[in-house]
Amino acid sequence: MFKIVCAPDSFKGSLAAGEAAQAMDRGIRAFCLEADVVKLPLSDGGEGLVDALVAATKGQKKKAMVTDPLGRKVEAVYGILGDGQGVMEMAAASGLPLLGPEELNPLTTTTFGAGELLKALLEEGCRTVIVGIGGSATNDGGIGMLQALGGRFFDSEGKELEWGGGELNKLAEFNLEGLDPRIARTEIKVACDVDNPLTGENGAARVYGPQKGASPEVIKELDRGLGHLGDLIRDKKGVDVKNYPGAGAAGGLGAGMMVFLGGKLQPGVELVLDTVRFEEKVKGADLVITGEGRLDKQTIYGKTVLGVVRRSKKIPVVAVGGWVEPEIALLREQGLTAFFSILDRPRSLEEAMKFAPTLLEQSCEEIIRLFFSGRKT
Repeated sequence: MFKIVCAPDSFKGSLAAGEAAQAMDRGIRAFCLEADVVKLPLSDGGEGLVDALVAATKGQKKKAMVTDPLGRKVEAVYGILGDGQGVMEMAAASGLPLLGPEELNPLTTTTFGAGELLKALLEEGCRTVIVGIGGSATNDGGIGMLQALGGRFFDSEGKELEWGGGELNKLAEFNLEGLDPRIARTEIKVACDVDNPLTGENGAARVYGPQKGASPEVIKELDRGLGHLGDLIRDKKGVDVKNYPGAGAAGGLGAGMMVFLGGKLQPGVELVLDTVRFEEKVKGADLVITGEGRLDKQTIYGKTVLGVVRRSKKIPVVAVGGWVEPEIALLREQGLTAFFSILDRPRSLEEAMKFAPTLLEQSCEEIIRLFFSGRKT
């Protein structure tokens, strides 16, 4: 019996990773009912992290009422994995999808809700928590999250800071004596899919500020605020985080979690592959099929497909995607066997996304037909 592993990321806007794995499975079984198909939905630490890890570990999803980036109440999903670890996406509480275009303002948006979501996992008794920090609408250096967990931050007159990245330039002192004591007993793994420093040309504000609604003048203010936070951390904690890779992730949340919560920043895809015990799952496999919505130059710099290719060793790996760019061919040097677009003809983006389940299923059937044909020769 042939063993085939389906290890996709999400096809954003069309299929969650688990749904993509199911579509792959249907395509394989349309030609080969007796195949041993292992469905292993994955994520690079961004959107879909909770769904992927809960599905892969047979865990459960739960919900909590938290504060959104502008202070409104919103229901956010988190997960308890099969081994008892907790998992959350900061974007579920503090992310861009929660705001309309006219509401974007990193001067006032807060990560307070992300702190509440982390607190919900502490209440569940989780002592290892995986936090995905992609997709933020914030630029507050994680101060909001820390405020939700009991940290206090003051200006030069002893007044507590309000929410938002616009407050960072006022920061003069902080007090962490009231920080939730369970934090000290909890391992926090931060799934980070970018390596931006805290400040500067490649920092949080300049690179990601525009998509969060920041004008050029606001970007300068946000960058100064994060620089001021970095200087204060250096002076009071003895840690220089301003140029640390990943410190600028999620508007400086990477730095805040690392310094104040003891969080360990890790490449998202590597953390996910470790958590689902990828090498164990693919052992003895004859073929691995992976993929995501776009296979492009970003894919070759640390996305899920690259992680799968590297970890699969000598097992043939085929990647599929909706949008496929020529740069993906560079992954052949890493061990990728072949790559395909799932599109059967020119289609509009709307149409391609609508029919993605069927297109993915059909593509995987054709891949398996070709694979078995080669085995018979």
